[in-house]
Amino acid sequence: MAANERKHCLIRIRSEYPQFTQTERKVADYILEHPERIVKGTINEVADEIGIAVSTVFRFCKTMGFKGYQDMKIELASELVGSEKEELEGILETDDEAKVTEKVFRSNIRTMEETLEVLDAEEMARAVGLFLEAEKIEFYGCGGSNIVAQDAYHKMLRTGLPVFSQPDTHMQMMSASQMKETDVAVLISQSGSTKDVLDMLHILKSNNVPVVAITNFAKSPLRERADVVLSTVAEEADYRPQMLSAAMSQMSVIDALYVNVLVKRKEKGSTAWEKIRNAVLGKKL
Repeated sequence: MAANERKHCLIRIRSEYPQFTQTERKVADYILEHPERIVKGTINEVADEIGIAVSTVFRFCKTMGFKGYQDMKIELASELVGSEKEELEGILETDDEAKVTEKVFRSNIRTMEETLEVLDAEEMARAVGLFLEAEKIEFYGCGGSNIVAQDAYHKMLRTGLPVFSQPDTHMQMMSASQMKETDVAVLISQSGSTKDVLDMLHILKSNNVPVVAITNFAKSPLRERADVVLSTVAEEADYRPQMLSAAMSQMSVIDALYVNVLVKRKEKGSTAWEKIRNAVLGKKL
């Protein structure tokens, strides 16, 4: 099964967990804690152990994008076979600074690994192609995602491509209204359902602007309407909200985009890089 065809059961559950209802969390917790029981057991046995109706387990499977329990069971089995990922420990009040630091780093590493696992290589290639042909590229994001948008602008400026980014939401709306179908808009949103982001998406789509979304693996309005989707994984962790994990994986996707574009532009990219390096060289002591 190709990587982009897989449904990634455990990754999707952890990624979508904050949006689950209380009942859905019961099923999610059971799967995350006892994945082997799902593989070996029947839907009736699982429902009995959780203490919920069989129909509730079935609906959860459908919510996760599976045809039913058996479909989810097959995917979960393939994830467990040969899996060497160790379960991450939570941060304890008794942990010293070195232990907390180690756990944070291990959590970040897993976020990167899981984002790489769900990132579709064909979608990345499509995004790079759009960038190379665009008359203008603009990066959009609200709140924490705007920091990622500014990071993307800072990196992509080195490629020599016509890139832009606005820090203010109203300015972003104004800019979106002026975009054309020969441009490319990059919408960065962890949830993919922020009102301001969806408002910008509406404006951009009404102007037939190609939209590249950098967003969570979970289902969302942005994911459904974007022309190209670069998926990321973000999880809630002790003392760390999901948005902090999201920023790290989003920036890694931007890094991959940047290097891919620079490689494709060859001499033009090298020339732009050299010009910027020479321009800022005098600022260093």
